[in-house]
Amino acid sequence: MQDRRTFLQRAGLAAASAAAACRRGPSFQALLDRFGTSPALDEAGAAGSVPPIPRSLSRLAYGPRTGDVERVAAVGESAWIEEQLSPAAISDLAARWRVRSIETLQLDLPDLFDYARPTVLDDLRRATILRAVYSQRQLFERMVEFWTDHFNIFVGKADCAWLKVVDDREVIRRHALGNFRDLLRASATSPAMLVYLDGEANAAGRPNENYAREVMELHTLGVDGGYTQRDVMELARALTGWRVRSAFWRGRVFFEKIRHDPGIKQVLDLRLDSGPQRDLEEILDRLCSHPATARHLAARLVRRFVSENPPESLVARVAAAFSASRGGIRQTLSALAHSEEFRQSPPKLRRPFDFAIATLRAVGASTDGGRAMQDELERMGQLPFGWPTPDGFPDTAAPWKARLLSRWNFALDLSGGRIAGTRMDSELGRDPARLASALLRRPLEAAERRALALAGSGPEAAAVALCHPQLQVC
Repeated sequence: MQDRRTFLQRAGLAAASAAAACRRGPSFQALLDRFGTSPALDEAGAAGSVPPIPRSLSRLAYGPRTGDVERVAAVGESAWIEEQLSPAAISDLAARWRVRSIETLQLDLPDLFDYARPTVLDDLRRATILRAVYSQRQLFERMVEFWTDHFNIFVGKADCAWLKVVDDREVIRRHALGNFRDLLRASATSPAMLVYLDGEANAAGRPNENYAREVMELHTLGVDGGYTQRDVMELARALTGWRVRSAFWRGRVFFEKIRHDPGIKQVLDLRLDSGPQRDLEEILDRLCSHPATARHLAARLVRRFVSENPPESLVARVAAAFSASRGGIRQTLSALAHSEEFRQSPPKLRRPFDFAIATLRAVGASTDGGRAMQDELERMGQLPFGWPTPDGFPDTAAPWKARLLSRWNFALDLSGGRIAGTRMDSELGRDPARLASALLRRPLEAAERRALALAGSGPEAAAVALCHPQLQVC
């Protein structure tokens, strides 16, 4: 374990700031000459590098806004966690007010197809950004992001851009803190998932195994969950016949009996011969109650919220909570969030979406979540709903380290007022040292003051403060 100073040295405040040379300027060239070009943001460092209450606000929420740290300290961290686990009791007027006018969010299929693809996608992404920035139900929004990755659907395929609007509302958001069995059932019959993983092309005589494989490998059991290739093929046969309308009532799911394989199937030692509807319910019951599913989901949750190297002790306890609650997501999360491993976890590199939203919240920036902000996220590599493969955006630090330059460009654009529809308080950028100290919630060290001095003043110096390595981890 390293002390906080060593961690900050490894992260390299000034080394990372050199990467912003893309937006160029003599001060950043000086930083480049002085500190080099190899930022080393890892999951290393002492647990004390991030104080406990900010850690909860940075892991279970998208980082603190003004007054959040003081409020959590006043009510107690455990009480705040329990409050977040019951989002229906939390007033969320600020977020609701900002998304209320986004008409496509409320539409059902096939009415959504009256809108162009860019409009539908812009609306969905705008709502995602606005909710992350402004919602008081922060843990709920975090879990929406988690399940969106877990049941990933790429909006670039076929009709998925339109279908994902309904999937986001009726599958992910409806069940994000509910019961996993209900969530899995909703996903299995979601038109977006049926199109994305070719379930609607799965027919008797020519079974398509895509969904059958992913529902076991990614959604439930895990790659080492004990299933075989025969299980995959038999499950694909059991799921034949589910279709998505492409013309009249476009986007609606229906069952086409003539395309269903009526033969007996054997999946995970379960005999399926009760008809397509009952077979689906039975296999979902088996998948959800399987010990491998509890362990797989526990490991993914711990990897997301605690460490990319999940502590075995915590995975076991979280899996036990999942099994004991019969897939209760709240109970499972409670076991994780109240654990000592969570409280003592080492810093984690923020993913780009997390970094951008946490930055906006930290500086009290306003945003409309529009195309300019979406462009920034796309350049950083994490535009919502844009990951093409079923595994979702990576949870580990390694894939994101090569894209740190784009974070500096985002900070420069934000501090320079170059993101249309997004603004931070101009007063904050006029004294970068005060800005950095306020964000870090401590006095600056000598090396940090020197780095800011090298950056000069104005947007470049403010960007150095915003991209401090301690603010790039949670």
